[in-house]
Amino acid sequence: MLGITDLSTYLVGLALIILLPGPNSLYVVSVAARRGPRVAYRAAAGVLCGDTVLMTLSAGGVASLLQTSPVLFAVVKFAGAGYLTWLAVGMLRGAWALWRGREARRAERDGAPAAPKEAVERPYRRALVVSLLNPKAILFFISFFVQFVDPSYAHPVLSFLTLGAWAQLFSFTYLSVLIFSGTFLAATFRRRKRLTAGLSAGAGATFLGFAAKLSLASAS
Repeated sequence: MLGITDLSTYLVGLALIILLPGPNSLYVVSVAARRGPRVAYRAAAGVLCGDTVLMTLSAGGVASLLQTSPVLFAVVKFAGAGYLTWLAVGMLRGAWALWRGREARRAERDGAPAAPKEAVERPYRRALVVSLLNPKAILFFISFFVQFVDPSYAHPVLSFLTLGAWAQLFSFTYLSVLIFSGTFLAATFRRRKRLTAGLSAGAGATFLGFAAKLSLASAS
């Protein structure tokens, strides 16, 4: 069908891969827990748009360019690691603010000036940048998709488009489950600020781990 070989195997492998935790899904859960499903879907849209761009670039041969240009791969790699680190620092700062929330509210009741508001978060843009600054994702898409494309098919672009559509459908479904799970957890722990702070700190530490892993990645 449309030059795709062994579709059932592709779908099983795709499901297993999407279920693996990564910075995109973790960020979507974080947004859902903090700001609710409507805002979290903006982050999910950023993930899906970023993945679409990467799939398009992969089909266009950018993956091969990254593999043959160590300098280009290093630039994209360290840019992505730096951005993940920046996000992690923001999460850790947010966790610290939550942890000190009781003292801040007490000071406000006593007449002390309120702390300055946090910078406006743009979930769509953040999720999009996290997706795009991941060279390993480009390499993954080209190496995984090509295994299920019939080389003798006259229109391989259609094969890539179909495989990509399946990937986006699986990803959207999985992110939707994460969004409403995050919303449920937020409702459960809304009154337990310190526990929420601990979870936010754990997410930030995990993002630091993602940044370290990406910075050590190689193109091969």
